Amino acid sequence: MATVTHSICVYCGSRDGHDPAFAAAAEQTGQMLATNGWRLVYGAGDVGLMGRVARSAQSAGGATMGVIPQHLLDWEVGKRDLDTFVVTETMHERKKVMLMNANAVVVLPGGAGSLDELFEVLTWRQLGLHDKPIIVVNVAGYWDPLVRLLDHVVEQGFAGQDTRDYVTVVDSTAAAEAALRLALS
Repeated sequence: MATVTHSICVYCGSRDGHDPAFAAAAEQTGQMLATNGWRLVYGAGDVGLMGRVARSAQSAGGATMGVIPQHLLDWEVGKRDLDTFVVTETMHERKKVMLMNANAVVVLPGGAGSLDELFEVLTWRQLGLHDKPIIVVNVAGYWDPLVRLLDHVVEQGFAGQDTRDYVTVVDSTAAAEAALRLALS
């Protein structure tokens, strides 16, 4: 295993989605984290994109930390062969542990859970509770509606441009890697 220099929290789906590009991006992300010596911090699932990121990071010799609430342990098939495996009591505690153990956040395609996680870390950043980079990987345009919504929120006066600027949107794992390198240097 490579020496860990930073930890990256990855939010993504517990399903693969329909576009094969999503699975490819998840696998590329795990590989990219390991190659850079960055530890994966994620929701400890062994299914969907979550499982793909973790298995890819592990296959490339990367360090992994999974955090899962007790009630999801069986449902999401918790991946227990991680370097660090944390079981929390609640979803809120899970999100807090994940963010507090990371230097940056990367968001891959996902559903309501990924949106919940993204908006919580964005709100926490807006409130000054952290200053960690938030990078949304817009694989195959998946997050285009989200980007439009964030812009709309600013245009309508419900957030300042600074809130929008907290989210860096990239279109590939390679671009996420470049953004992370810049933000973590």
